[in-house]
Amino acid sequence: MGKIIAIANQKGGVGKTTTSVNLAASLGVLEKKVLLVDADPQANATSGLGIEVNTVEIGSYQVLEHIVTAKEAIVATNSPNLDLIPAHIDLVAIEIELIDKTNREMMLRKALEPIKGDYDYIFIDCAPSLGLITLNALTAAHSAIIPIQCEYFALEGLGKLLNTIKSIQKIHNKDLGIEGMLLTMYDSRLRLSNQVVGEVKKHFGNMVFNTIIQRNVKLGEAPSFGETIIDYDATSKGASSYLKLAQELISKKK
Repeated sequence: MGKIIAIANQKGGVGKTTTSVNLAASLGVLEKKVLLVDADPQANATSGLGIEVNTVEIGSYQVLEHIVTAKEAIVATNSPNLDLIPAHIDLVAIEIELIDKTNREMMLRKALEPIKGDYDYIFIDCAPSLGLITLNALTAAHSAIIPIQCEYFALEGLGKLLNTIKSIQKIHNKDLGIEGMLLTMYDSRLRLSNQVVGEVKKHFGNMVFNTIIQRNVKLGEAPSFGETIIDYDATSKGASSYLKLAQELISKKK
């Protein structure tokens, strides 16, 4: 049975999409069957995997609306063992269109139910908000990965996200857990980076992944070529960080 993991944080620029794409690709390389669901209207995970966003006719919007099945929306990527449900800017309308529907927060969960046995992992790349799409993702997920950048306002807004997770556990999804907090954009030369690592580990202890994603130029360059870090430069620090994270995730599942 596939494990569904939402990658969520309402703060933008913390490395959600970078993590979604590269962790999914790393697990694919390690011979796990992976599906990535792009649930962000910015569609960066879609373009980051080399798919032209303007050409997307069937994607997460149609899946959330139950116009098509999740299976019908899946496209193969150039990355081994990695499939994608792409996104398009029209996904932005979903917040308004689902508002009157009954069980509106369950739409993604119902859509993924028939296919979750086809994959080892299903990742949902969430939008930088706590709106209805993110609520759908967290209701569908078994757990959440929360990326936290090693910068000044790192912990700002985290309480709000954790409260949202708590209320989803109470009302919509009692099995939702926190897979882990992932420290991103770490620069060992900066005192601030080291302070943030210390602070997060002090507050959250075992909830923090051992793997820390270092700031890496190649990680920033790869999406502009529509490639994962594994395809773009498998020898880079970024690639080795995400492969290490993938191995840590696999060992947690055992």
